[in-house]
Amino acid sequence: MTVSTPIVPDPNATLASVLGRARTQQLSLAELFQMAEGLAAAGHAAQAIELYKTWIAFNDTNPLLHLAYFNYAVSLSKSGDTAGTLNALRAALKINPDFGQAHVNLGRTLEDCGLTGQAVLQWRNYVDATNDVTPDRINHRHLVLQHIGRVLEGAGKLEEAEAALWQAMELQPHRTEAAQHWISLRMRQVKWPVITPNLHISSRQFMDAMSSMTIACYADDPLFQLAKAHRYCTATVGRPETRGFVRKPVRQKSGNGQRLRVGYISSDLRQHAVGFALSEVLELHDKSQVEIFAYYCGEPAPIDHTQARIKQAVDHWRDITKLSDVDAARQIVADEIDVLVDVNGYTKHARTKIFAYRPAPVIVNFCGYPGSMASPYHQYMIADDYIVPPENELYYTEKILRIPCNQPVDRKRAVNARPTRAAVGLPEDAFVFASFNGMQKISASCFSRWMAILLATPGSVLWLLVGDDSVNERVKQMAQQAGVSPDRLIFAGKVQNPDHLARIGLADLFLDTFPYGAHSTAADAITQGLPVLTVPGKSFASRFCASIVSAAGVPDLICNGPEDYVAKAIAFAKNPASLAAIRQSLQDQRETCALRDMDGLVRRLEELFWQMQGEAERGETPVPDLRNLAVYYEVGAELAAANIEFESEQAYRQRYLEQLTLMDEHAPLTPDARLWKGAAG
Repeated sequence: MTVSTPIVPDPNATLASVLGRARTQQLSLAELFQMAEGLAAAGHAAQAIELYKTWIAFNDTNPLLHLAYFNYAVSLSKSGDTAGTLNALRAALKINPDFGQAHVNLGRTLEDCGLTGQAVLQWRNYVDATNDVTPDRINHRHLVLQHIGRVLEGAGKLEEAEAALWQAMELQPHRTEAAQHWISLRMRQVKWPVITPNLHISSRQFMDAMSSMTIACYADDPLFQLAKAHRYCTATVGRPETRGFVRKPVRQKSGNGQRLRVGYISSDLRQHAVGFALSEVLELHDKSQVEIFAYYCGEPAPIDHTQARIKQAVDHWRDITKLSDVDAARQIVADEIDVLVDVNGYTKHARTKIFAYRPAPVIVNFCGYPGSMASPYHQYMIADDYIVPPENELYYTEKILRIPCNQPVDRKRAVNARPTRAAVGLPEDAFVFASFNGMQKISASCFSRWMAILLATPGSVLWLLVGDDSVNERVKQMAQQAGVSPDRLIFAGKVQNPDHLARIGLADLFLDTFPYGAHSTAADAITQGLPVLTVPGKSFASRFCASIVSAAGVPDLICNGPEDYVAKAIAFAKNPASLAAIRQSLQDQRETCALRDMDGLVRRLEELFWQMQGEAERGETPVPDLRNLAVYYEVGAELAAANIEFESEQAYRQRYLEQLTLMDEHAPLTPDARLWKGAAG
């Protein structure tokens, strides 16, 4: 509602004279906005607030008084005056009950105060009052429905959240945010089919709404995931304004004894799977060769032993949470970072725009995100031979460099004493299958395989992580429909991490999910001696678990397909002695396998950092290949909707080639380095 171009008051026009004009009704609303914005921009927020307050007091008959109250509320909110913000917004609504943005902001302010019930009620009242159709009201109605869904989801009221988000989707199906959250909710609630196209929302709109992380749970389609990541980067990060942003040239360091400056950026350097994974890595870095900077962009972690340990391990800790993207980038430039590691990717609290400023000569995608960033500025990705074999490099825009295993582990993690089965609600003599992946990773086909395994192994049980009560009940009902007694599904309650690690080994066999398999969860299981049965696909997320199993030295647990997965699970349950031999193998190799060779992993990581530095010094830093990604997105959006679970690499690529050929016949495509070599290729 504020005027976009603020005017800083003339130095000769004192605040007193401006206030005098406001008292005598000689200051127009437009001038009020300009003056107030100018004062705020010049760092005089308190004076801007005083100007709003005075104008409102002496211009109470102005027909646009509600707009002044609204801007007054915005200024109060920025100054931290929550009570004043609430009063100003309520005054605006008293004058104009149809003022949609005031309803939105009032609900957000109530939510920020912890009054989520009142916030939802405020938004619902607006929804009920805006049944008539105008463009503004549609936009505001959509926004408040989205807020209702978000808050109810946070409160654990998943069914109600889903209903609110569905209303938002139907209202404006071309806007993807509500549908993205709706799809995520469906996955968390194990509701199948996940997407339900109708007259209002098409399959394509659902495909557009899925995030690159969500699509990894939905389809084993690395080309579509690549194209979707690029689309997301283009839409949400874009090209920042870099005029005036000064970068430093590549520093010549190879062979001259200087330390390499390496920066890790992440919101998860705390009690989080990524924090656990990186703790020992950061401790083991050779500080005579590398100088480590940690840039934290996550939520405050006041009592967090993992973060305290990381702070102790690095040379420099920078909390950039409150810095703008450009200021964070300037800090990185000032620190003269040589190699900057993105440990977030497109995950929660990611600060991807920082990388768009290219604050370091080398930018690396590692550890936090299961796929390609598909950006113009991520030049390298660190993976391993199993996750990205050479023939699969075409699914990534970065240059692939490899370490022995892409899952670092922390050998110092606290693990409490192992409890008895009875203590965690497990039967003593039953064969216990387990899957400690999140509910969102369980697909209909995956669950069907689990039920087939249970039906073929009478007396066995399936141990799952606890979910929402309604979700647990739904899972039990689906088991019953499949002919499996609900009593054979046991839910592991939430406990502290050392207790969870202690209980993992009570199970007999971990059953991985597909297409998004276990990552750190698989490493935790194997570290505690629990064999993990997995089937790899084509994408990063679907091959990660098999990489861990291979690095642990038990490749026999990697299956050739879904039928092999079911057959092996049944065979192990019927012949526990064969599984005992695998457990013994895990124990014998525990301290020598690649999975736990952290010293070797860190030395290799440092070799790669120096390799990147050498390439930068020689002007050989790779340029990400982004050709035709919009075309691959169009093909992938159509093919992914078919939701084909398993297919051979050849069949998968052939489906893409057929569609690319049709598109080329319509309008010739530029050859690329992936599948499209040209019509003659």
